[in-house]
Amino acid sequence: MTTPTPTAVRPGRTVSDRYRLRNALLTAVTYLIALAFLFPLAWMFMAAFKTEAQAFATPPVFAFTPILDNFKQAIPTYLPALKNSLVAAIGSTLLAFALGLPAAFALAVYPTRRAQNVLTWMLSTKFMPAVGVIVPLFLLFRNLQLLDTLPGLILMYTTMNLPLVVWMMHSYMTEIPSAIYEAAKVDGASVAQEFFGIALPLSTPGMAATALLCLIFAWNEVFFALNLTNSDAAPLSVFIGEFKTSQGLFWAQLSAAATLTVLPVLIFGWVAQRQLVRGLSFGAVK
Repeated sequence: MTTPTPTAVRPGRTVSDRYRLRNALLTAVTYLIALAFLFPLAWMFMAAFKTEAQAFATPPVFAFTPILDNFKQAIPTYLPALKNSLVAAIGSTLLAFALGLPAAFALAVYPTRRAQNVLTWMLSTKFMPAVGVIVPLFLLFRNLQLLDTLPGLILMYTTMNLPLVVWMMHSYMTEIPSAIYEAAKVDGASVAQEFFGIALPLSTPGMAATALLCLIFAWNEVFFALNLTNSDAAPLSVFIGEFKTSQGLFWAQLSAAATLTVLPVLIFGWVAQRQLVRGLSFGAVK
């Protein structure tokens, strides 16, 4: 037998060097993508502290003395719109949960033959573009005297977020082992006790993620708010459009208003990011 000749080590980068290089490239690409997403926000934030002339200047002005005049002009109309957005977003989220949680529980724990068809039908309501239903919705809201009212806006946002609540909570409740429900039934638990004592506590991460998404979608919605409200119930998404007038676009004031509008949801999302990630990954790994 011949003794095998040991393989010579080729000069060049080692495996660990290649891994480090790949990780460095991935990190750099990640930072570039994050910068691309954050750049419009940073530009808007800078423009909010400029004068109108500086905001429209070409080439852009980077060295300037910050002013607060734009915020002082925006705040008087900002506060009522902020109240409307808070009431509409929180109210619609609570109502969507009150209607969607029992439906998700029934479809997940006590499914029928047509349970999947019901879920598909609910999801299909999101397929139609909003502009295709605005005319019948406007007539319906007018006949019910819900135009430019907070109850009407809450109802609109509830119907918009209800399929999201049912689908997401259905997926979370499906991940709960059926043995837990069977053990509860052996102990004599009713359906209500299974819902409030088992399904809801074990789905808390999913509820947190779903609630945050509902709040964000209701906060950012523009089309229905613009067509179904005027002044009394106008949320922040309509408030921003007031700075585009027949006299022109007040870019600095618009930037200040947009900064005030996105600031609450950015702060809330930053605080709740851990719960959001946990909720979105809940049940993904067993």
